[in-house]
Amino acid sequence: MFRLVLLLVISTGHARGFLDTYSDSLRVQWPDNFDAALPDLYEASIRELQTGLDARRFTSVDLVKAYIGRIEEVNLRGPQLHAVQEINPSALSQAAFLDEERRLTGTRGLLHGIPILLKDNIATIASEGMNTTAGSYSLLGSVVTEDSGVVKRLRKAGAIILGKTTMSEFAGYRGQAAEGWSGIGGQCTNAYYPNANPCGSSAGSGVAVSIGLATVALGTETDGSISCPSSFNNLAGIKPTVGLTSRAGVIPISSHQDSVGPMARWLEDAAIVLNVIAGVDPNDNYTLSQPESVPDYTKALRKDALRGKRIGVPRKTFFEEGLIPQGESIVEAFEDALDVLRSFGATVIDPADIPSSHEMRESESEEVTADVEFKIGLNDYYSRLASNPSGVRTLAELIAFNLEHKDLEMPEPYTDQSELIRAEATSGYNATYFDHLSKNIDIGRTRGIDAAIKEHDLDALVIPQTLFSSQPAALAGYPIVTVPLGFMADSVIPERGRGPTVYPAPGVPFGLYFFASAFSEFELIGMAYAYEQATKTRLVRKAYPEAIPRTQLWDVLEL
Repeated sequence: MFRLVLLLVISTGHARGFLDTYSDSLRVQWPDNFDAALPDLYEASIRELQTGLDARRFTSVDLVKAYIGRIEEVNLRGPQLHAVQEINPSALSQAAFLDEERRLTGTRGLLHGIPILLKDNIATIASEGMNTTAGSYSLLGSVVTEDSGVVKRLRKAGAIILGKTTMSEFAGYRGQAAEGWSGIGGQCTNAYYPNANPCGSSAGSGVAVSIGLATVALGTETDGSISCPSSFNNLAGIKPTVGLTSRAGVIPISSHQDSVGPMARWLEDAAIVLNVIAGVDPNDNYTLSQPESVPDYTKALRKDALRGKRIGVPRKTFFEEGLIPQGESIVEAFEDALDVLRSFGATVIDPADIPSSHEMRESESEEVTADVEFKIGLNDYYSRLASNPSGVRTLAELIAFNLEHKDLEMPEPYTDQSELIRAEATSGYNATYFDHLSKNIDIGRTRGIDAAIKEHDLDALVIPQTLFSSQPAALAGYPIVTVPLGFMADSVIPERGRGPTVYPAPGVPFGLYFFASAFSEFELIGMAYAYEQATKTRLVRKAYPEAIPRTQLWDVLEL
């Protein structure tokens, strides 16, 4: 009989033996005003943390302890944000090893000793002590044969895998449910208003980073799943071109649309992480399409990057009534943003419509192709597992498993699995599939983003968060860079959505999307960074008080 055992290990004793022999030479050195010398973890950047680590004001072990303390305060206690699904029981031993390496041979780079959270569809080796489940009990205890491609790169760069974040189950491709809910992770909620929608499917990554449960996290996007949670949680997010980052070892939806990217409080941190995870992986043949030389994305971080740029505003379809919740405040903030772009030297072409925008909104082709690719990809993922205690090996068996374990997987009001059933009914790569795939490319690229850019000689398109903002880049497989744009007014009346979450709601953030053609990340990062630094919208508002953890580095340092 299948036994379901969920191990949410939050332990500071796992690596006791290693830490007991921790070198005296690694003990921190405190200045007289050490409180002021320690970064506030709510906003601390990668470079700030590296400065403190290099100066021996604290260690990576201290960082891990502090982040665990912050998670414990707000994750399952207090506001119960359910942002972090699982803590890595090996995080402390990883931190201690990297501290010692820093002392003996120096650092590997900017991510050396920096704790990072992963969305729970990004595989890690089971021997480390964590699960990879996409939020589903059908994958609890499953064993992958190797780390995912992006995790291999993070480890090589010296990053510490702090844990896994809650996500919409199977990245939202199960059925109609509140965003940010999964059977294992529960209901993740936004830190800017109680029980507000965090957006999905990388919900936990967004919420965790927004309040400093880690400095950065990885998310994945098929259509909006990095961009939207970044927008709703006051973050900078990068959804890369399909093929810039590896999807090997990532529980899939769509081979033509899935992408792995960073979510951070500031675009500089996201660019630092993208530098590490971008590159060719022989286990993902889509990465063979990337340019021979991947640029250093941190070199795009220039405050004058908007000067001389031509930026288009695709108003047609995107601004139709009902597509922008609390549209007046978002549109007003967007118009102000266009003025900022102009004031920093950009030429704004308004409108610069996407010719196929209405067809995109009406088309069923994205759904048809994703159904086929999801079934094939998920069956392949299950088949490659070294072991899986649930016994599930196919999508059909997953559907049956959920029905057999309704108490775990289908509690009210999360009972729908219509998208799984629809995908199971598909019959593979047939003529119908290829017709719809061709249409996606046509309306997403040829008569979509590429057509608008060519017609108006644009460097990028820009649009606020709407119910439709991410679809053009999703269909095309093109990048999106998101930065904070504003916050909903305090006068907004919360509206109940699916399940227990509310949206819109007072104080919930919304973001600004920059997008363009394939492998344009360097230019997009530059433009978005110049806007981010000119406005610093992130600093305008913090999360609601109960959702802000109080644990800081000085709480874990041994004085």
